[in-house]
Amino acid sequence: MEVKRRTARSLVSKLSSVSEQTRSEALAELRLITKHDADSRPIIADAGAIPFLAETLYSSSHDSQENAAATLLNLSISSRDSLMSTRGLLDAISHALRHHNTTTSALAVQSSAATLHSLLIVDSYRPIIGSKRDIIYSLIDIIKMAKSPPRSIKDALKALFGIALYPLNRSTLIDLGAVPPLFSLVLKDGRVGIVEDATAVIAQIAGWEESDCEFAQFSGVRILVDLLDVGTGSSGRIKENAVAALLNLVRCGGEKAVEDVRDMGAAVVEGIKEVAENGSAKGKSKAIALLKVIEGGSSNGSTQFDTSLNQSS
Repeated sequence: MEVKRRTARSLVSKLSSVSEQTRSEALAELRLITKHDADSRPIIADAGAIPFLAETLYSSSHDSQENAAATLLNLSISSRDSLMSTRGLLDAISHALRHHNTTTSALAVQSSAATLHSLLIVDSYRPIIGSKRDIIYSLIDIIKMAKSPPRSIKDALKALFGIALYPLNRSTLIDLGAVPPLFSLVLKDGRVGIVEDATAVIAQIAGWEESDCEFAQFSGVRILVDLLDVGTGSSGRIKENAVAALLNLVRCGGEKAVEDVRDMGAAVVEGIKEVAENGSAKGKSKAIALLKVIEGGSSNGSTQFDTSLNQSS
């Protein structure tokens, strides 16, 4: 361990060198070490690497950006507290994301968004990151642009999902215009993984009292219901996300949302039953709850369906 500490201190000291080549070589080595040696991650963080890595996200060199962003991502696996306690880290990540279409390389953008997703695993960090409107705006801009690389869109969606897990952040997502590009991805993007991630974010945003009005502007209920049609060929995860979104609209929206979900959902009962029978444990329970709403809102649900479900399990 002492050898690893000496190596970490030596590499971190090189990050402040006046020689660009020395800094670049140190960044590349730190990236490799943090990728392959989990034990070295907290040692490198403790050696003071994080402020230098954050500063490097402002660099004009794509290689330096990419090595710094990837190293921060690797460190975020085991040193989340160290990252979040570093002054200016979120501002540096915001800068990298904000310039996703100009001076930041695609790989640096992806690693920066993935770092956010890693940090957002910690519940207490969600309101902190969610208060950074510039970060949320940049993530939305990434998913909005047609020429964004698929990997950038996926990493941005995962970060948005983590942000949306904190209920009070959902209004910010709506205010900053997250809903239109999310539904646009569902309608126009044929890549299953991206649609799955987009519907996961939609399901979380649906759990906010203002979401029903916002969704109504884009035929949101209709789009979600269509995903449950057995003829669409949606993946199991997409269907579970659609069920969760519709159920959240019922629980958090107004009477109009309940009526729309009940009326439109009646046409895809078979698709919802498929989730109730074959989905994950969470998916099954949500699908059964949604069926109860569609079948009239009785808290007891459909005795006939409950019986058939029990027989099939």
